[in-house]
Amino acid sequence: MKFLSALRKILPGTVVLFLLQATAAKAGSIPERPVPPRLVNDFAGILSPAQQQTLEQKLVAFNDSTSTQIAVVTLKGLNGLDKAEMAYRIGESWGVGQKGKNNGVVILVKPPAAGERGEVFIAPGYGLEAVLPDALCKRIIETRMIPEFKKGDYFTGISNAVDIIMKASAGEYTAEPSDDEGSALPFLIMVGTFFVLLWFINNRRGRSHTLGRRPPRGGGWFYGFPVGGKSDWGSFSSGSGSFGGFGGGSFGGGGAGGSW
Repeated sequence: MKFLSALRKILPGTVVLFLLQATAAKAGSIPERPVPPRLVNDFAGILSPAQQQTLEQKLVAFNDSTSTQIAVVTLKGLNGLDKAEMAYRIGESWGVGQKGKNNGVVILVKPPAAGERGEVFIAPGYGLEAVLPDALCKRIIETRMIPEFKKGDYFTGISNAVDIIMKASAGEYTAEPSDDEGSALPFLIMVGTFFVLLWFINNRRGRSHTLGRRPPRGGGWFYGFPVGGKSDWGSFSSGSGSFGGFGGGSFGGGGAGGSW
């Protein structure tokens, strides 16, 4: 992955993807596009039918309301491919997202088996790389997915990721979490001190009421995570319609992965 990150800094995404596909073609194959089309494809058998249906309804409703397609794919093995290569190839071959918008996301999960580590990767399409940067994808995996996977709760881990990705891709999150949570502490202390001093000065002048206004309703970001609002991550209502099929989106090599 370090090599892939270095390539992305010096080469266009299309070139990186071409190199990955050329290498992957010799290493193994990917699962065929599902027929009939589905957004939840549990080839590894780690989700119950009820869990698959719950996720499918949520993703179909989101696709219908935003045109953004999030494909969940679980595999028993990677057929000799790196998890990033597998995720990119699935997204490109299946055409996850809409053509022209490239607003697709692939969430790839391979559970541990036969002495191999578990693998997970989140690959956003071209059109979502700005709102789903590598740092956010990495944080989702490390804090919301892998901890649940280690407990054997794949449904919760995947559902957590889906909820965050939905809100980010819908533009409800505009701040990118920092790589170092602790680096925010000095800034917060400085801001807190400033407001304490401001309150003291205004109180002395008999104008403390100017600081008594309630903050605007809604969410914000604290230590790299959203807070406030009805819930930390929010959720989208499930729909009962069926998925009409992938729209021909493209992928350029963004995203992040993890192992456990």
